[in-house]
Amino acid sequence: MNTVVAGITYRALLGRRRIFLLLLLPLALIGLAVMLRVFGGHDPHSAEVLMAKFAVGTMLPLLGLIAGTGVIAPEIDDGTIIHLMSKPISRPVIAQTKFLVAASLLAVFAAVPTYFAAWLLVGNEDGLAAGFALGALVAGIAYAAVFLLLGILTRHAVTIGIIYALLWETLVGSFVPGAQKFSIQQWALTIAHQISDNPFLTANVTLGFAVPALIIVTLGAVLWAGQRLRVFTLTGDE
Repeated sequence: MNTVVAGITYRALLGRRRIFLLLLLPLALIGLAVMLRVFGGHDPHSAEVLMAKFAVGTMLPLLGLIAGTGVIAPEIDDGTIIHLMSKPISRPVIAQTKFLVAASLLAVFAAVPTYFAAWLLVGNEDGLAAGFALGALVAGIAYAAVFLLLGILTRHAVTIGIIYALLWETLVGSFVPGAQKFSIQQWALTIAHQISDNPFLTANVTLGFAVPALIIVTLGAVLWAGQRLRVFTLTGDE
């Protein structure tokens, strides 16, 4: 990890309007949890539905898109990435650093609010808060890698990412049995299921598949991103 690149990336991302997008979804999650708590919907089933459908199913992939593409896509769009790559810094190190920045943002803006929202509803009952927080953390790391790579591969990363997040992860990955094995969301639910004893939480993918898949996708995307930066040009990045 290069601290200079990390500092520049943090300042660029957190100093732009993306910070409001990063805050909006977690605040919405916590707001929904508060409403359920106030109006008597803080039972294990309601908590599981909110965590699975909104926290992991909707908030997490969208935050992954914002953070993953946000650490590099704006620099590609305005051409400042060339200035960064002209420095005596290994291009794979640049990619790895930006991945770590995106992953850390997802830990703060996704995993922590997920734990807090679940805790508001059921406390530490059934390990639901810890399970979904861990699932959100590991899935967030995978999303950071995937969307970082997407931000390098194409200038249309946000559009493609939204289609992927809303169509594949929210719809296809949730309801098509064969596709569930290839959904980061489903891998997150598998991790959560291993920690939580909530009777309403089920896993459609085995732990033996989910853990290797998370590792392969994360490492593969980061390595590919680094190699792609080696041959990157502003005119040939589509």
